[in-house]
Amino acid sequence: MSGTGIITGEDGRDRCSWHGGLPEYLRYHDEEWGRPVTDDIRLFEKICLEGFQSGLSWLTILRKRENFRAAFAGFDFEKVALFDDADIERCVADAGIIRHRGKIVSTINNARRAIDLRGEFGSLAHYFWTYEPRPEERPARVDRETIAANPTTPVSVRISKDLKKRGWTFVGPTTVYAFMQAMGLVNDHLEGCYCRHDVEAMRAALVRP
Repeated sequence: MSGTGIITGEDGRDRCSWHGGLPEYLRYHDEEWGRPVTDDIRLFEKICLEGFQSGLSWLTILRKRENFRAAFAGFDFEKVALFDDADIERCVADAGIIRHRGKIVSTINNARRAIDLRGEFGSLAHYFWTYEPRPEERPARVDRETIAANPTTPVSVRISKDLKKRGWTFVGPTTVYAFMQAMGLVNDHLEGCYCRHDVEAMRAALVRP
């Protein structure tokens, strides 16, 4: 790996180096991260899991993702919104997930807020994609130094503030920007990563909700 943050894999392809060569992380990098998402369930799942990730590595969450899905009804926010105290205790006792009571309660709260948001905007996807940064709000070149220097952006700050006003929790600007990167609202695959071109093509073809 050079100072560019790009690493060449065993398949000869150049990629962002953050996957560290770990098979599940590499697969996540290649097949999911940065590819635009307009499905409400996936958007809700990701913003909740980013909240759980706070203070931990994403790899920790990724390895537990199926357990989270089982614990939180596949992140169907209509169902999660109906969780009660017994469900909270069930989740707190679930060794397969991160047993942080505050984050578990936050997920249930955010499910209820998601229903409100969908009622106002028609879908979570429409709400989030209205915040897609304009070209002039993006860096001229996405390189390692730019990403390292910008864990938040003015757009992620605006989304965070708006969500908090609407009663969402565990949605700070850094969490929101990680969500934006993962869900393809921005393309932060580094220059030189083979996925960058693929993601740009997907974003160009995307019908915005």
